[in-house]
Amino acid sequence: MPDVHWNEERHALSAGWRSAEPPPSRLVRVDDTTKADTAYRLAREGAGLVWRGDFHNARQLLRALARRADRQPPPADFHAYRQARATRAVLLGRLLVPLSQELTVPLRRAPDVRQACTEAYGPAEGPTLVPLTELLGVIGAHEWRRRGVEVPALGERVHPHYGVFSPVRGEYVDLVARAPLPSRTAAFDIGTGTGVLAALLARRGVEQVVATDVDERAVACARDNLSRLGLSGRVEVARRDLFPDGRAPLVVCNPPWLPVRPGTGRDHAVYDPGGRMLHGFLGELPRHLEPGGEGWLILSDLAEHLGLRSRQELLASFADAGLRVAGRLDVAPRHPRARDGADPLHRARAAEVTSLWRLTC
Repeated sequence: MPDVHWNEERHALSAGWRSAEPPPSRLVRVDDTTKADTAYRLAREGAGLVWRGDFHNARQLLRALARRADRQPPPADFHAYRQARATRAVLLGRLLVPLSQELTVPLRRAPDVRQACTEAYGPAEGPTLVPLTELLGVIGAHEWRRRGVEVPALGERVHPHYGVFSPVRGEYVDLVARAPLPSRTAAFDIGTGTGVLAALLARRGVEQVVATDVDERAVACARDNLSRLGLSGRVEVARRDLFPDGRAPLVVCNPPWLPVRPGTGRDHAVYDPGGRMLHGFLGELPRHLEPGGEGWLILSDLAEHLGLRSRQELLASFADAGLRVAGRLDVAPRHPRARDGADPLHRARAAEVTSLWRLTC
């Protein structure tokens, strides 16, 4: 964690930088008397705004900065849209709040964030600065983790951890719930995240599931959820980049859907640069399938509607890996953005279909 330095009232101050994004090159003190236009100008100039006022007023200033950043309508072109959203995120991320060594926010009317920050960051390492947008995300993630997310196909709640993609879009879970199982002896779940698909396979009667993920947060999250669900004895969670050792009659993977570079550190669950995970899964799948087994690839076609990948390219990837399509299940999106005509990407989102491809050797 790098240190950042700044001056306040002729005093030299420093703190650790608590964010995956790079710190601003310059920091200035702002408080309840700072006008929103002034703060917006400073943020646009690249300055980090160290907040020293009331916590609720900091949230109001953040909303004011967002209104100013949104004065221009977002572009409809996907790449321009992503760039605009990334620029907006960086700008809003320049409003900073302090965290004490005890993981408290030393501001008036600040909430108690100790538990949320401990879950997200681990033990305190001294005073730090954190973007308010990130701290609000940490607080929101704590609430998701505490309450859990209802998964109808599972009949249970899944509790996502900070930094682990939440199964709020249930289409891919529903596909795994209704696809015919080729075997109930064993399965691999590649890129398990919260562990929701591994849990669903176990609940469907698969006797032994090995779930993998390269992210240590996801591994801890999956283990927590499987323990909550009483499935730890039937599902092993391992930290691996893609496959565990051995073969299975069923291998399931729900990779990130868009084959482009993440715009921010929070985008990794959605963006798969160059389709690395997709192609890694397809290329290694034949070596990990038992004879007569199936690989289930759950993939949205949103990338096709956005011009990022064609259907022909996807089918060619199957063929190059020596795989054939034994069947496919489709489901239309149910999320609100698919019906939001004001969304610049509405046409692509409305046409999106998520598919479960049943692949065999």
